[in-house]
Amino acid sequence: MGFNSILFRYLLKELIPPFFINLAFFTFIFLMTKILDITNMIVNYDVSLVAVMLMFVYNMPFFLIYIFPMATMMSTLLTLLRLSNDNEIVALRACGVSLKTLLPPVMTLCLIGCLLAGAMSIYGLPWGRTSFKKLAVSVASSSFELGLKERTFNDTFDDIVLYINEIDNNNKELVDVFIEDQRDEHVISTIIAPRGRLYSNPGELMYRFRLFDGNITQVDLAGKTAHMVHFDSYDINLDMKHGFSESADNTKDEEEMSLGELRQYLTSAEKNTKAYNVALTEFHRKFSVPFACFALGLIAIPFGVQFKSAKRSFGLGLGLIFFLIYYLMLSAGWVLGEAGIYPPVIGMWVPNVVMGASGIYFFTRSAQGKPLHLDFFFDFLDKVFIRLRKR
Repeated sequence: MGFNSILFRYLLKELIPPFFINLAFFTFIFLMTKILDITNMIVNYDVSLVAVMLMFVYNMPFFLIYIFPMATMMSTLLTLLRLSNDNEIVALRACGVSLKTLLPPVMTLCLIGCLLAGAMSIYGLPWGRTSFKKLAVSVASSSFELGLKERTFNDTFDDIVLYINEIDNNNKELVDVFIEDQRDEHVISTIIAPRGRLYSNPGELMYRFRLFDGNITQVDLAGKTAHMVHFDSYDINLDMKHGFSESADNTKDEEEMSLGELRQYLTSAEKNTKAYNVALTEFHRKFSVPFACFALGLIAIPFGVQFKSAKRSFGLGLGLIFFLIYYLMLSAGWVLGEAGIYPPVIGMWVPNVVMGASGIYFFTRSAQGKPLHLDFFFDFLDKVFIRLRKR
């Protein structure tokens, strides 16, 4: 018991630093993928650095939900690969220590990752999404151009729908503008212009679209008549103090709902509808992704102890491949579950079952000293490495 207790503390101490290093590394990768967005918001839209940083802080819970399982798997894999390379695993087996002794420290790390991912999923994600939406509304109020995106319908304002094919951020010129104005409850106006320009007065939250050489089609709902007017120049004013959609504050999507709100929604919503399936998928995702820490951590053990020296890269490659397989299964289950093709509970939990069953199989074979029979993976990785070296 004493030896196992010492071994437990030693292995856990070896696992913790790589866990946080991997956590920092994958978080850094996430930030690097967003560096262009950061530069664009600061340079072109005069968004403050503080607001940009807050946006990324509010988005981090969503990515951390997936980073924690990845960090758990990779830290277990890298730690055991190092121990195997230093012949420490061989020494433990020579002392009569079973491979099952590795389970308690690894599962403890998996539990830490699961709890952290669960906290991000249950508490962090709703907070982040809600805070991000409020900040986005605030930023868009002071820099409306930030909310305008090319080839996207924008319904920021009540009873106004905007569509712009191209936007020149330098001089605020617009190409192919479509505006549907329903502010008059009796008349719907549809404005189409090949070009336009955006003028703003952020201090008063007023914006003006000046359109050129276009047409206005007005439909009188009461009189059931329609007519078209051509214009050389036409101004349409938007007041953000009154026209901003209140729905941004009052309605929540599934990721913004707390666990209690999701349960309440699922109880009252009509079953087997698109909205119900989306909410149910989100409910199961809040638990299935954190629990992936156990499945991925377990499957990392045999890969870590079976390979050493020149084959370390194979063990690392196998770990990455299995994580990719898990993520692809999860993404497919997410899409198919929301579409109602099969129950969301299956889509969200089958990847964990598959990875967990694979982990148990490989761990059992490894504990018995048997090969993992993954020659086809080795052949595949050999071909990949050979091609990379040629380049």
